[in-house]
Amino acid sequence: MSGRDPFCQPRRMRRGAALTLLFASVLVAGAATGALPQADRKSTPDEAGSAASAGHHAAVTRAAEEALADGKSPMEAAKRAVSRSGDRWGAVYSEGEYEEFEDALDGQYTGVGLWARSERDGRVAVTKVRAGSPAAAAGIRPGDVLRSVDGRKTDGRPVTEVVSLLRGDATDAPAGTTVRLGLERGTRAWTETLRRAQLSTDSVTVRQVAGPVTVIRVDTFTKGSGDQVRDALGQAPPGTGVVLDLRGNSGGLVTEAVTAASAFLDGGLVATYGVDGEQRALHAEPGGDTTRPLVALVDGGTMSAAELLTGALQDRGRALVVGSRTFGKGSVQMPSRLPDGSVAELTVGHYRTPSGRGVDGRGITPDLEADEGALQRAEAVLRGLASPS
Repeated sequence: MSGRDPFCQPRRMRRGAALTLLFASVLVAGAATGALPQADRKSTPDEAGSAASAGHHAAVTRAAEEALADGKSPMEAAKRAVSRSGDRWGAVYSEGEYEEFEDALDGQYTGVGLWARSERDGRVAVTKVRAGSPAAAAGIRPGDVLRSVDGRKTDGRPVTEVVSLLRGDATDAPAGTTVRLGLERGTRAWTETLRRAQLSTDSVTVRQVAGPVTVIRVDTFTKGSGDQVRDALGQAPPGTGVVLDLRGNSGGLVTEAVTAASAFLDGGLVATYGVDGEQRALHAEPGGDTTRPLVALVDGGTMSAAELLTGALQDRGRALVVGSRTFGKGSVQMPSRLPDGSVAELTVGHYRTPSGRGVDGRGITPDLEADEGALQRAEAVLRGLASPS
């Protein structure tokens, strides 16, 4: 088995897949998603493949082998085989793509340090600039409009395609390569040439609001984010409640999501999942904070490992869930190496919450529905939970 999260589609679905279009904001450097629940997530795809669904993987591997023998692209043949299989979450990645994805799960990525989203008029706007990044050094600011990347117009393009251009996915561009951006701010239009850099993700952020309330936001579950949640909880002022903001969290390392669950639970079941008919379980570590009032905030971009965490906190009666229905990504993928070095990730099972609920295709329904002003609603609910009876 691999050490990558089984519950979320990897980052490279950006190339044409529509799923990441659901995210309100996309990290231009690439958001990490997906990994199997093992301590050693550096297990090779070859080792993982031996435990995967033999028939499914065998058909894809056979297609790749036949293509190689005919002098055709094994990777393209494998993609066609996955498409024919009807595997909604199955995907095929080049060797370089897969290695880049592994780096992203470690909290590292190559990019320029921008977050962006599509506006209603089809333009792509910058929503956030990472401090110390190439974009920040160039003076790019939130609200700037990205009109082109290396001469290619961005208007009307899905954000996923713009992300791919910025990263240089077509050539697996490494740190140090350049990318030319066409930008607009009000009446000013200009061009900036940025040099891509190796950056680290800030997947967990913490802030205090009046109430007193501590908001712990987790964007993705990359390496170390579970301990960051635990540390943030430990440093929250006495008597404060916590809003665990998982909106737009696309998943990540499931081991990190379990560690985050352990911060709020005193041991016990977090989730079960099946692989080739074999049922397995994920458990929280004992000793978590079970008394501090907790609200989990979710939306349609809450996926995969983030849904696993939400379901555990809801089923265990530990948190009140506020927001809108989550995405519904609860399937288990395993990777295997193909003859040309590319990697196929195919669905082999699904996970369930502690009460036995399936998440895939259903999502998690909040205890309290809230859309506009959801964070303020969550804070108000938390203050009510914290009030003496």
